[in-house]
Amino acid sequence: MTKTLTCLSPIDGSVFAERETLDMDTARARIARARAAQSAWAARPLQDRIDLVMAGVAAVGAMNDDIVPELAWMMGRPVRYGGEFGGFDERARHMAGIAEAALGDIHVGEDAGFKRYIRRIPHGVVFVVAPWNYPYMTAINTVAPALIAGNTVVLKHATQTLLVGERMVRAFREAGMPEDVFVNVFLDHDTTADLIAENAFDFVNFTGSVGGGRAMERAAAGTFTSLGLELGGKDPGYVMEDADLDAAVDTLIDGAMFNSGQCCCGIERIYVHENLFDAFLEKAKTVVEAYLLGNPLDPATTLGPMAHSRFADVVRDQIAEALSRGATPVIDTGRFDDDGGAYLAPQILIDVDHTMTVMREESFGPVVGVMKVSSDAEAVALMNDSAFGLTASLWTRDLDRAIRVGDRIETGTVFMNRADYLDPGLCWTGCKNTGRGGGLSIIGYHNLTRPKSYHLKKVT
Repeated sequence: MTKTLTCLSPIDGSVFAERETLDMDTARARIARARAAQSAWAARPLQDRIDLVMAGVAAVGAMNDDIVPELAWMMGRPVRYGGEFGGFDERARHMAGIAEAALGDIHVGEDAGFKRYIRRIPHGVVFVVAPWNYPYMTAINTVAPALIAGNTVVLKHATQTLLVGERMVRAFREAGMPEDVFVNVFLDHDTTADLIAENAFDFVNFTGSVGGGRAMERAAAGTFTSLGLELGGKDPGYVMEDADLDAAVDTLIDGAMFNSGQCCCGIERIYVHENLFDAFLEKAKTVVEAYLLGNPLDPATTLGPMAHSRFADVVRDQIAEALSRGATPVIDTGRFDDDGGAYLAPQILIDVDHTMTVMREESFGPVVGVMKVSSDAEAVALMNDSAFGLTASLWTRDLDRAIRVGDRIETGTVFMNRADYLDPGLCWTGCKNTGRGGGLSIIGYHNLTRPKSYHLKKVT
């Protein structure tokens, strides 16, 4: 039985897009066609696959003038920031550039008697479940290397960004991608779970909430389907006493507030050495007070609405709880046009501690708590006092110190003097409740393929 998926625009609450979901039989048939197309796709020369993927990426870029306002309507990002094509292209281009080396045979040894090597084999059908916050960039992280490696890809996007998968597949198809090699599907949660449970896919990559990740694991239980999971985050920043204060403030506050705080690796808590604490807050306050909260279609807007009013309500509840427990707001939110719905004023909180939800659970909104620390040991203990581990941002002029501190942090990525960035040459990964697996880099290719060993005896 089909259902209707509805994207309500955060701009004004209107219905922006609707699509009917596939029933189970239709979904099975769509996936079966992708499976049937996989062997021929994998048999094509690697360079052919790379060329077709990059042609598809370029075709998405050609749509950017339409995509940017479409994203503003669907999830609220201001048009002034120009969409996601820069990162989308960078990630695909890097993965194309390393494909030959990453997918090449691993030669163990050869002599007169034996030839031995390990070959990377595509899984088959890869299912990508992408989120709404950066819907193009998060999708391409897996779509590009999965296709290049010889898999076929089934893409399902979040309802909030309902049109993204449809547009991506159309662009790739127009660029020459064979039909059924890369397909978009509209599915409800139950059908999605049932398909995973009946082993419809060979690899599932999910980016979303911890609850969503648990649902994926439950659906896959007993199927031995490989999962890649990027889930929640509560990423910390630590400003040491020797930091470049201006750079630290600009980068960490931007990392906390950009995209209305709806970033996978956004900064959600900041620890500042006591010698810099007051100066950090003064500068941070000035930065945030300069934001303009408003309609994302207005080029003057620097902070748009959150993607949905219910997401904003979560953040409001966290702030209210923190204030009731003694936290102090740094920002006078009366200067912003907070409508009580999706438009949410940014906030910095001090006098916070880890008993408060805003310092413990993912906010995914324009709020950040700032705490004073007196040593690396105290900062490390606080950074590790979290159920999550995606990135951590360290601010110091001392490279060796950053490495020593970074080695002690339970995280997937350690940044020094930067934050909220995904380098496609590095493995994008997390620990604890942030998830398992890893995307991009050579390791991304390893996760999207399986090893197959060849032990060949030449003489009997």
